[in-house]
Parts: sequence; C-alpha cells; structure tokens
Amino acid sequence: MATIRDVAKKANVSVATVSRILNNDTTLSTSPETKQRVLNAANELNYIKKKKVISSPNCTIGILQWFSAVQEMEDQYYLMMRHGIEDCCSQNKINIIRKFKTDVDYFEALSEVDGLLCLGKFSKQEIQELKNITDNIVFLDMPVEDADITSITLDFKQAVTCALDYLNNLGHKKIGFLGGIETIEDNSSLPDERLGIFKEYCEANSIEYKEYIGMTEFNISSAHNAMRDMIDKGNLPTAIFAASDPIAIGAMRALQDRGYRVPEDISIIGFDNTEISNYTNPPLTTMSAPVYAMGMYGVSIVYNMVTSGQKSIPSPMRIKLPCKIEIRNSCKEI
Repeated sequence: MATIRDVAKKANVSVATVSRILNNDTTLSTSPETKQRVLNAANELNYIKKKKVISSPNCTIGILQWFSAVQEMEDQYYLMMRHGIEDCCSQNKINIIRKFKTDVDYFEALSEVDGLLCLGKFSKQEIQELKNITDNIVFLDMPVEDADITSITLDFKQAVTCALDYLNNLGHKKIGFLGGIETIEDNSSLPDERLGIFKEYCEANSIEYKEYIGMTEFNISSAHNAMRDMIDKGNLPTAIFAASDPIAIGAMRALQDRGYRVPEDISIIGFDNTEISNYTNPPLTTMSAPVYAMGMYGVSIVYNMVTSGQKSIPSPMRIKLPCKIEIRNSCKEI
C-alpha cells in the first residue's frame, strides 16, 4: 500500500505539501501544476488516506517538541511536561512517536499518528501544516488563535498576581522584572504575556518598576548577563520577579558575584518550580507551574478525540491551569 512518502517522492514535493494538498488546505500557496502533479501521483499509486478510527485501547500519539534535545536538558520545564505525557501514555497503553522540531524527518515520522500533542511555540504556517496530519491535535503551552484547535496553557494573570501579591505584602515597592524572549520559526518574537500583567499590577498598586525591566533568553547565562547590566546601572529594586527558574538562578549568581546577598539585599522569586530551585543558595521561592499535569491532561483530551471521534466533542477548548506559590528562602520582608 502506498504511503504519503511515496506520493511526495513521485510528485517531487515535500510530505507536508502532499498532506496540505490532499487535505484541501486553502492557506497553501502553490501552483495549480504542483497540485495536479500531487493528485496525479496519488491516483497512480492508489494512495488511500487513512481514516483515524480507533476502537481498541491502543493508539499512537505523536509528541512534537519545539525545543531541541539539548535545550530540553538545560531547561526542565518542557522535560517535566513530556514526562507527564509519557507516564500517562504508559499507564493507558498508548504508543508514542516523539520528535523534536530540529529533526529533519519530523513531519514524515508523525504523518500517520492517530493524535498529536505539540509542545511549545509554533508559527501560524506550522500550525496549519500540523493540522493536516490529524484533526486530533492539542497544543500545550501556547495559546492558539485558531478556533478549531484545543490548547492548554498556564493562567499567567493568576500566577503573576499571586507572586506580586506576595512581594507586595512583604513591603516591596520597587520590583523588577526579568522576562524571557522566545523566537519562533518565522523569526518573529513572541511577547511574554507576564510582562503586560506585571506592568498593570505595578501601576494599580503604586509599585516602581519602569527602571527595572530586563528581557533575556530562558537560560542561566543570558539571565546572568541581563542582571549584571541592571546592576551596572547603579539602581536596583528591592525584589525581582523572574519569568523562569533558570532566569532567577542566573540573576542570583550575578548578584552574589557582585557582593549582593539574597534575600538580605534583594529578594528574588522564580517561575516553574523545577527540581533545582530547591537546591539553590538560598532555596528559591517560585511559582509552581503544573506542567507535568498539563502533559497528562493533553494526553487525556487527545485520547478522547481519537477513541470517541471529534464529533463527540462539542467545541475545542482553551484551558488555563492555575499556579501555586512555593515559599522558600529567597524573599524577605522589608
């Protein structure tokens, strides 16, 4: 039986292009000749598109991660999410095909899965291409504008408000923000939703913040440099809200390198509650993000889509998970 790969080879186009043409993707920009060549190749090879009808407990779910394997080990946020997915799949005898977006064959490897979980950030074009693999698709950690797609994200408004309430109640009226910069496939930068929420909170609660904002990458070394730049300006806040634990750890190291003490001189609160946050010096107060649960919820939804059929789901969902504060020793009352 011919596969989508066979059709792509015969038509001399990519697997993604074949999938989009055969699924009548109206957003695809290609010539009529190319479309006809793909249709002719499919007919000549007697290619039959698989119908995703699953009646047994066993099915195959694809996991697509926007991080590389190296990045995943450096920042455990998506690693914890993947563990949630894999543990849930293991418990329910669900087969997995896991690929990183850096893998050259990821689209082809995922082309025949029954359902798909996409972890991280993707461009609009990538989202359209991934929709052509299967209707049973859920995006984790990325709000998707497409009304046909289910997504699960963190409730950043609740989380940021909780963190700043804690610092505000400790008496901090000068609070800085170290946020993360993320760039997707089309080279556009994604804004950190937490920054806007942070600014609104500070304005509403008479907290000084405008001179204490830094944007960096989600890793320790970049955060170290960003915090060092803030120190060099000679005017520090009494507390820092960091958009991830690696950012918080990098900031702590920069402060300690310059002779500042945490929390005696400046308080720091992180975000994620990764395992390492409990072993910093001092142990890091942080917002605990339920990303392990996010992975498990994602599997449950996709599995229900696969086994019950999309028609049993009345509407796609946009789910937001709340975060809890994990109080340790990196913040001080003033």
